[in-house]
Amino acid sequence: MQSASDQARAVAREMPGALPDQAAVLASELASNIIKHARNGALFVQPSPLGAGLDVIAVDCGPGMPDIDLSLRDGYSTTKTMGAGLGAARRIATDFTIRSEAGLGTLAHARLAEPDAQPAPAAPGALCLPADGEDASGDGYAIADHDGTRTVLVIDGLGHGPEAATAARRAERTFLANPAAPLVDLLTAQHKALRHTRGAAVTALRVTGNRAEHCSVGNVRTVVLSPRGVHHQLTGQAGIVGYTLPAPRSRFVDLTPHATVVVHTDGIDHRWAYDPTDARLTLPPVLLAASLAHTHRRRRDDATILALGPHLGMR
Repeated sequence: MQSASDQARAVAREMPGALPDQAAVLASELASNIIKHARNGALFVQPSPLGAGLDVIAVDCGPGMPDIDLSLRDGYSTTKTMGAGLGAARRIATDFTIRSEAGLGTLAHARLAEPDAQPAPAAPGALCLPADGEDASGDGYAIADHDGTRTVLVIDGLGHGPEAATAARRAERTFLANPAAPLVDLLTAQHKALRHTRGAAVTALRVTGNRAEHCSVGNVRTVVLSPRGVHHQLTGQAGIVGYTLPAPRSRFVDLTPHATVVVHTDGIDHRWAYDPTDARLTLPPVLLAASLAHTHRRRRDDATILALGPHLGMR
């Protein structure tokens, strides 16, 4: 409990006024809910993927809540406590999302932003986790919005540990220097930037309205979902960015209005996408990314997952 509060306060330390303390309360309340009611839970605290805020995400494999509205009501408790947890979290958070059902458990996302921050359009979900025993992740991601288009980069540095992390951070900086470039040019720039590193698998994805462009080298996987299940699974060309780059090629995929695009490294077991009846496939992007990371993560490797949707320009 104390460590969750401390972590949230540290992540929010540059936010003004009482926001660091509010972040600590959010983390404490959501962690407390896992401890009291669930099993096999996890709490993720991180800067929001698009900046200007902090995300606290709670995931568990518990029995689920039969009545979410009742659970959010002040004074309601099944453990003879004051019953302020989820209701307090919802009041403090700038945005609060919760889903709960039998077989899925409970997933909650609380975003805390500065009072004058602009709402994030079509907020993505993203997590980047180091392998067990490592302090830094050799995976990475970056997101940039421009002219109604969202472009993302997902990187899997070769191996893991400090050298892989160096490659991933360099890839992120290279992308953010010119994120609006054609995807083929982005991959070529990545190859030049990573020549004196371990190298990496890299996927660049650009979403404009109802169309996605995909350009990838290596073992980062992209999955396009609809409420009916998996529509497309895209993998990269053979090669290692920074060592052996084939001539990059783009592929284009049409997106339905309610499609979600998931991009992840091989630290997430790809077999999650083989079950078309999985209730998670219709979760909001933030909760989907957290649930898949929690239940399908390979802890011996770094893991990054990014979920996008609904998409810019689609309502």
